[in-house]
Amino acid sequence: MKRRKVSTSNLEEFLEATAPSGQRDAPHEAAPSALPQPAPSPAAEAPAGGRGPTPGTEFTFELPRGYVDDDGTVHRTGAMRLATARDELRPQIDLRVKENPAYLGVVLLSQVITRLGTVTDVHAGVVERMYATDVAFLQDFYRRINSEGHTHAAVTCPLCQGSFEVDLSGGRLGES
Repeated sequence: MKRRKVSTSNLEEFLEATAPSGQRDAPHEAAPSALPQPAPSPAAEAPAGGRGPTPGTEFTFELPRGYVDDDGTVHRTGAMRLATARDELRPQIDLRVKENPAYLGVVLLSQVITRLGTVTDVHAGVVERMYATDVAFLQDFYRRINSEGHTHAAVTCPLCQGSFEVDLSGGRLGES
């Protein structure tokens, strides 16, 4: 396979040229059928005609504080899918990231979070309005599932030196 050198100036052209057919019309949003859809939750309807996530590619989490929507509802549970190379490349061409490189995390998280409570349209504006502790939690969660492939971490008790494993996705209050 022939390698091509890709600079940030022609990254958008590269993404367009390498996109599967049907995904070329919207360079800043992937076609809905290309992304794993969130598993239906009791409080939310399943997407019409959507496919479920590929097994092992979506991980559930529980936020330490929770996202508060416009109605004042707190959303603590959610799901994040594994990132693709396209997910990691796309923020490089986003104007908000070019103006402020710190915005990269916001854009990246908004692409891979499939559900946040009953909110299924998670965009950069939603991530911007999250508490900093929740964003830090999600960034660490993203790193763990995409580089290590799981949400478990080996830890050692500082008192007894016993080793055990914890699930960082959190299950109850204070378990993150």
